[in-house]
Amino acid sequence: MFYRVISALSILSISCLFLSLCHPAHAEERFREKIKERIASRISQKTANQDADVYSKITQSGDYNFSIQHDGLTRSYIVHVPPNYNPQKPTPLVFAFHGGGGDMDYMASERYGLKSKADKSGFIIVFPNGYSKFNSGLLATWNAGECCGDARDKKIDDIGFIETIVQNVSQQMNIDRNRIFATGMSNGGMISYAVACELPHIFRAIAAVAGTDNTTTCSHSRPISILHIHAKDDTHVLFNGGAGKDAFKDPSKVTDFNSVPDTLSKWVQINKCQGSPERVKTVKGAYCDLYNKCAEDMQVKICVTETGGHSWPGGEKRRAKNPPSKAISANDEIWDFFENQK
Repeated sequence: MFYRVISALSILSISCLFLSLCHPAHAEERFREKIKERIASRISQKTANQDADVYSKITQSGDYNFSIQHDGLTRSYIVHVPPNYNPQKPTPLVFAFHGGGGDMDYMASERYGLKSKADKSGFIIVFPNGYSKFNSGLLATWNAGECCGDARDKKIDDIGFIETIVQNVSQQMNIDRNRIFATGMSNGGMISYAVACELPHIFRAIAAVAGTDNTTTCSHSRPISILHIHAKDDTHVLFNGGAGKDAFKDPSKVTDFNSVPDTLSKWVQINKCQGSPERVKTVKGAYCDLYNKCAEDMQVKICVTETGGHSWPGGEKRRAKNPPSKAISANDEIWDFFENQK
């Protein structure tokens, strides 16, 4: 454990790439404490819940940690099974991808509230860990085309990893193969778009939060429903394109992000949507527009919050100076969108 703490502390400068902890006073001390807490939590969880057998059937609710070999690397993920899971009934499956510099445990925390949402709504949720050079799995990134970090630079096969998880979980539980979805925050939203491009034959819909489409290829380019959630005042992944000037210590590890309008335009075209979008929600501080006349009954939807910066609306997590918008709940919008797919 001591070695892991020292290793994590030695990479403070790397972490500043994604986490907004290097700008305020006393940031280094606060970061050190956060790293210690997260490593201690990871080791404690590992002791309490050793890696489960990927070949064993899962019939009970709870959290299951898995480590597998893929493309010469050890990759990890958490499967959360809701209390009302019935092995006799096909159950929806949702992937939740953490942001750049995060990890699966952080995404699975109640800062996002996704496990609580899964328990309430009755879907299985998977929290994969991105590529990390550290044994702890911290400071991980996803290879989502033009972004981000080591995963991009090393051309990590994240799409193959995700496809393997789908195969494993489908063998362990009764998964509704027509209701497999993906969502993610920031770099996690970007890998969701990569999933939409590369695995539309597996995934029914994706929902990206604060992360635009920065894929370099879209091999299948077939219709898949898209939900995008973004704050107008996002200072990391700018609404109208580009990376925030004060958001990333090393800009070479990210990219000149595509804009939200360009991302939506791309998927409106891929999905062959007709006409103009319909305003389906207007609340103080947010609105949602929906393209409903698309090929194969697919949809393209965007929800925009006026404030909230680079964060998960309705959540507790703060990635920037501004707290998350409370005008809408990302969890509610995402699940409502997924549940309404035909």
